[in-house]
Amino acid sequence: MNESSAGRSGFPPAYLDRVGSSFTDFLSTAAPELLPGRRPVPQLPVGDIAPHGTTIVAVTFDGGVLMGGDRRATMGNLISSRDIEKVYPADSYSVIGIAGAAGIAIEMVKLYQVELEHYEKIEGLTMSLDGKANRLAQMIRGNLGAALQGLAVVPLFAGFDLDAAPGTSPGRIFSYDVTGGNYEERGYAAVGSGSLFAKNSLKKTWRSGLPADEATRTVVEALYDAADDDSATGGPDPVRRLYPIVYRVDAEGAVRLTDAEVAAVADRIVTQRAAADRQNMPREA
Repeated sequence: MNESSAGRSGFPPAYLDRVGSSFTDFLSTAAPELLPGRRPVPQLPVGDIAPHGTTIVAVTFDGGVLMGGDRRATMGNLISSRDIEKVYPADSYSVIGIAGAAGIAIEMVKLYQVELEHYEKIEGLTMSLDGKANRLAQMIRGNLGAALQGLAVVPLFAGFDLDAAPGTSPGRIFSYDVTGGNYEERGYAAVGSGSLFAKNSLKKTWRSGLPADEATRTVVEALYDAADDDSATGGPDPVRRLYPIVYRVDAEGAVRLTDAEVAAVADRIVTQRAAADRQNMPREA
């Protein structure tokens, strides 16, 4: 390899010439085949043969935002995984939850994490929350061809806004469609196959200014209600000790709640629901 083809110091030119603060733009020059949206698109719908993640919910609370997801992935009418993780930290002050084609979604999350870290290292500062939301929209738009063949990725994004004006809620939530449309939600949001049932639950249990512990219950209860009506959403599984994954994002950063913390909330909900059902059962004559 000569200097003209390799660039200075033996590295390809793309590694030495600054192309901006976007790692995705760099990758499109250095190795475009690694981008999910640059791969060959299947000619037939293949959505039923790929594992799909379902049901992510997010709510704001007094001081930040919470996001939770169930643990089930489905493939057609089959359960392909009972313990998949669907909620990830995007950076220190934001989280992302995935719904849709699980393999592509997880790969997109990893690329997005590198995108934000790359920006911070190049620019020397953290990207604004609006900037993070817009960068994610661009990545989703790049997957449109695969989405039309049944491999859609529709994430939910939330974070703590370090630039929030005094008196406004620092916790913010963004939802998307398969074309990369970016929509800011008020108070709460849900995506995935169980989102209709989760939103109905959130309408009744969420209110502005919830403390963090009550907001945690709101998230777990919404996922419980979704699992009650949507077969693709997994409910609490005390036998396997599988409970929803929940992240809290506030001024201290993004923190994953421990399994014990989530299990305690879920077990209280199950106990209260069971007690209510026993009271409503007809008494024997």
